Amino acid sequence: MARCSGVARYPNFDFLRLGAALSVLFSHAFLIAEGDQKHEPLVMLSSNQGILGLLGVFVFFTMSGFLVTQSFESARAPLRFLAARLLRIYPALIVCLAICVLIGAAVTTLPVAEYLRHPDTWRFLRANLLMQGFDESLPGVVFVDNSVGTVVGGAFWSLRFEVYFYLMVLALGTLRLLDLRSAVVLLIVGLAASYFDWLGGFGWLLPYFTVGMVMYYVTCSRQPSGALAIAAGLGIVATVFLGQMLFAFALLGGYLAIYLATSQGIVLPRAGRFGDFSYGLYIYGWPVEVCVAHAFGGTATWWQVFLIGTAVALILAVLSWHLVERPALRLKAARSFGSLATARRPSPAAP
Repeated sequence: MARCSGVARYPNFDFLRLGAALSVLFSHAFLIAEGDQKHEPLVMLSSNQGILGLLGVFVFFTMSGFLVTQSFESARAPLRFLAARLLRIYPALIVCLAICVLIGAAVTTLPVAEYLRHPDTWRFLRANLLMQGFDESLPGVVFVDNSVGTVVGGAFWSLRFEVYFYLMVLALGTLRLLDLRSAVVLLIVGLAASYFDWLGGFGWLLPYFTVGMVMYYVTCSRQPSGALAIAAGLGIVATVFLGQMLFAFALLGGYLAIYLATSQGIVLPRAGRFGDFSYGLYIYGWPVEVCVAHAFGGTATWWQVFLIGTAVALILAVLSWHLVERPALRLKAARSFGSLATARRPSPAAP
């Protein structure tokens, strides 16, 4: 099956990723300040079908499916691809987890020395670094007196699935099965897994990532249709009334997101001109927001948590990009990675 030639650059992705990250902080602000999300606007508008931040996570995965597939197809070098993907996730996460532990040291009711030696502190680091699950608490740490008052990193849960999808693309690419046909099959499997609740979180998120893969190959041959994008937007509204918003969002929201991201006629603000702050904003958002709630003694409103938390998290995201993420990404072009990857690059003539 024909593959895309060249690597297209779509600046709109930067703005959409940043917007998706902000939507996560917005929804989390309600949960942190009030202990639930019943007053979150999308919850009220959709009769509790979902929160805005969850749709933001779905958009993240859709765009990731598109860009990660593009990354492998442009390099056609498994080791270079794997190095680039791990360098994108882990350096910033390691620093963020270390900061979370330091925040915990300032909040914990335990003596600091005991806190730092406590097995649950090391379990928090180990579980999140090894992507073993969503480990959310640190010993003796309570930020606010509500249902999420002990949660340290409310956005970390999605990262392990992102890594799983990287490995899925790597396996398909290495086996020379990464193409439109495989992406469509995986999308169908993902839709079934989402609808019938198969495969846990992996199955739940699979259709969102794979619709991005499909849209990558579609975009290689033709630009997504503006008319279909409008229809998709109207369809999302219709599915709210039908009670199927989350299930339908994989196809409808995925198409709309990639249309906006790749459109030549719609020019969104160039959010990436100073750097890609979306990942840093995403991982630092929750720790900063719970610190804001803690600083207010648990009396902060959602908008205080959101506005102050976003401002501080954005500063950390900028620092993360310039001091950690961008230097780490430069390593992917290092000669050691390049020589290893080139030696194992599949022949263009291979089927």
